[in-house]
Amino acid sequence: MTATPPNPAAAPVRRKVSRHRGEGQWAAGHFTPLNGNEQFKKDDDGLNVRTRIETIYSKRGFGSIDPNDLRGRMRWWGLYTQRKPGIDGGKTAVLEPEELEDEYFMLRVRIDGGRLTTRQLRVIGEISQEFARGTADITDRQNVQYHWIRIEDVPEIWNRLEAVGLSTTEACGDTPRVIIGSPVAGIAADEIIDGTPAIDEIHRRVIGNPAFSNLPRKFKSAISGSPLLDVAHEINDVAFVGVVHPEHGPGFDLWVGGGLSTNPKIGVRLGAWVPLEDVPDVYEGVISIFRDYGYRRLRNRARLKFLVADWGAEKFRQVLQDEYLKRELADGPAPAQPVERWRDHVGVHRQKDGRFYVGFAPRVGRVDGATLTKIAELAEAHGSGRVRTTVEQKMIILDVAEEQVGSLVDALEALDLTAKPSPFRRGTMACTGIEYCKLAIVETKARGASLIDELERRIPDFDEPLTINLNGCPNACARIQVADIGLKGQLVLNDRGEQVEGYQVHLGGALGLEAGFGRKVRGLKVTAEELPDYVERVLKRFQAEREDGERFAAWAARASEEALS
Repeated sequence: MTATPPNPAAAPVRRKVSRHRGEGQWAAGHFTPLNGNEQFKKDDDGLNVRTRIETIYSKRGFGSIDPNDLRGRMRWWGLYTQRKPGIDGGKTAVLEPEELEDEYFMLRVRIDGGRLTTRQLRVIGEISQEFARGTADITDRQNVQYHWIRIEDVPEIWNRLEAVGLSTTEACGDTPRVIIGSPVAGIAADEIIDGTPAIDEIHRRVIGNPAFSNLPRKFKSAISGSPLLDVAHEINDVAFVGVVHPEHGPGFDLWVGGGLSTNPKIGVRLGAWVPLEDVPDVYEGVISIFRDYGYRRLRNRARLKFLVADWGAEKFRQVLQDEYLKRELADGPAPAQPVERWRDHVGVHRQKDGRFYVGFAPRVGRVDGATLTKIAELAEAHGSGRVRTTVEQKMIILDVAEEQVGSLVDALEALDLTAKPSPFRRGTMACTGIEYCKLAIVETKARGASLIDELERRIPDFDEPLTINLNGCPNACARIQVADIGLKGQLVLNDRGEQVEGYQVHLGGALGLEAGFGRKVRGLKVTAEELPDYVERVLKRFQAEREDGERFAAWAARASEEALS
């Protein structure tokens, strides 16, 4: 608010006095909503929209949905409107939401820790075939996403999911999203500590709890005791990473403030060691700081990473201890660097009970309901009742007897779900893209799948771990900044001066091994048509110029712009 300036004829000119409204932090007493999102959340908790979906919208149809529910609160139950077919990427930032959106929804099923029984997987597959035109993509946060969902069918879908212990509660929205976890928690022979009890207790306390259902923005969480660092902990709002304390034994190292999108930040260590039994309390403390101190004035500054950047690790830890935990946390060690380059658990691995788990790679997370049902059947036929999803858009079948492993691997191969993928099949990830997403500018899933085929054909001898991540817009759902080759979708000019789909190129990003965002070469953009040629060219230069044992990211950091173009 700006004060009314005085009459210059009656008094000397004075500077305007403005009243700073702050950043909308509740802890500072700023409860007045400063934008439309904060207003609709104050008007009604997003969790309450379920009743209206069940009693009104599902009976009266899409046209009956209140706009604040349609484009706001319905996200609290995993529902986003999807993109209307036929709208090209040039119109993404031009059209109004009601012009972009179709009368169908994306529906996200949250799968905390990536844990599924074969019965649950079968139900997911059946829902896909009956209500979602066969769609069922595996995300890079261990969830499954449907498309083509009608509002009329949502209550029945919820009933079927909840009958087998699944839900869509707070799968989207300004909420505590899915708690990702090591897909081999409690299974892997080399595990430091099993975080499953903490995931379950956090879910019980926090998910669907109105005390945490109005956050400044989304809140992403990760818990893993795997030495492979298999949950991308560096880019979550809060992460608990397995470590061994020299005095107290196995526990977790606490990280906060990671995130990507258009302003990427690697999370920071608080230097605190947390025992397994205290993880839920510490989680509640961190999410409460975000709720109370998080910035609510501007949506593009509302993630926890901005508060952490302003406060620093020392102040954040002090506030957590003094105001929320009411106790000191023990100092602790940092996690060790993983000994393996791949951390997706693909392949055949011995479990600590002597049986085996088999990780396999769909193409860029793209599966369908019929395939998921077949995976459930295959798992059961080979003695397993448990499967897992990973943060790399992969899947794992657990508990396979040694004598069953070979036939399972062969059966997966027959479904084009290989447990022995090429580096390109294994390392390529893609977001939803323009096919369904209202924010996207270019196509991603089909482009990623065709890129895999081209590279396997052109460079069959390439055997280095490599990540290629395709994103349909700048928002980095597919983690482009931390990929060896990150491709950010945008419209570019081809050699004929025509505007076509293409990508801005990021090179040399990484997680785990010297995590960082790599580099962008000025003006380095490729059309979608030129993409296979470009990637082939760069990878062959890497093969020719690399030093012994050098990773692609390290080579890209030192290579000339000419070598990268």
